[in-house]
Amino acid sequence: MTTLDQLTALDQLATLQTPAGAAALAAAATVATGDPLAAATALRARGVAPGLAAAALTQARLRHRAVAKFGAVADRMFFTRTGLEQATRAAVADRRATRLAAAGVSTLADLGCGIGADTIAAARAGIRVSAVEADPLTAAVATANLAALGLAGTATVECGRAEAADLSGVDAVFCDPSRRRAGTGRRIFDPAGFAPPWDFVASLPDRIPRTVRKLAPGLDHALIPAGTEAEWVSVDGDLVEAALWSGPLAEVPRRATLLRSGQQHELTGRGDRTAPVGPVRRFLYDPDSAVVRAHLVAELAGRLAGNLVDPSIAYLFADAAVPTPYARCLELVETLPFSLKRLRASLRAAGVGRAEIMKRGSAVDPERLRRDLRLAGAAAATVVLTRVAGAPTALICRDAGPPAA
Repeated sequence: MTTLDQLTALDQLATLQTPAGAAALAAAATVATGDPLAAATALRARGVAPGLAAAALTQARLRHRAVAKFGAVADRMFFTRTGLEQATRAAVADRRATRLAAAGVSTLADLGCGIGADTIAAARAGIRVSAVEADPLTAAVATANLAALGLAGTATVECGRAEAADLSGVDAVFCDPSRRRAGTGRRIFDPAGFAPPWDFVASLPDRIPRTVRKLAPGLDHALIPAGTEAEWVSVDGDLVEAALWSGPLAEVPRRATLLRSGQQHELTGRGDRTAPVGPVRRFLYDPDSAVVRAHLVAELAGRLAGNLVDPSIAYLFADAAVPTPYARCLELVETLPFSLKRLRASLRAAGVGRAEIMKRGSAVDPERLRRDLRLAGAAAATVVLTRVAGAPTALICRDAGPPAA
């Protein structure tokens, strides 16, 4: 059902797509990053009606924020706050679309398309897309974005429930179920509460074997069916999503995909190996979260000739600093049993005034520890809180260089 507030927003969206709306958006872009009251006053001084001014300023601010996800085309797109938050980053959507096209997908159903990020990427890759979105305003925004980017002829958006979508005319499905509660925006962790619900999402490969399902990166591995590729994706170190590739699209059991500074790196494996356990060594590697979530730490250990010091903690140790995009490398300066007094004394003796605090397998609150250390000095260090042979341990480190590009 379309509410009165949604009707107002739909009217505003329609107005923003008129010549008057385009002029208001252009004017809003020049003042939107300044004081809100001054920006609204400036638009009204140019003859923009108050309601249109408010809508244009909201869009201008959302476009400014959206550049991080969509790049330069964000200034031609339309957004809602929730839609922007939940949208796939363009780099991730583009990579997925390229992979689908390379697998021979020519027609795709996008179930739960949101504001259209994945629909746009697939259409640009030459795939004809039939998108479905349950929320009327979000569906209208997706339609507006296709038109704004010149893709209206290769993709359509229907407002409706994913469960009712006609899949008879497509050879692949992409489904991104909503994981937020309607009306509150709160995250839903129980798959039964997804929209569409998990039983429908899980059944899609039975209907269309070539199915991709986008899920939260905290995905429970117990939900991954046999024969499915589970992929975790990070962008510049930020873990953003998990995806399940089914049927002919599944190439490996587990994949960690890292997008860094425009470069793509992939680590693959079975996800069931265990890295060797050994001593603390000169260099510590902190694997990217995508590697950890994909259970590919053992594969990375093999590349680095490294080992864990605790079988349940994903820090790797090695004798050499090997360039790798899959982990941050730190050089150990000192290893000591965790004690606030001893740690403070060591850092002060080294003249450390700025300490980055990392932890795995430690119950210590980093912010409280930072306050309790009361450091003063010109040097910087990284303190890693972990366990070694079951004992709480502090490792004082320095950077051995950024991850390889």
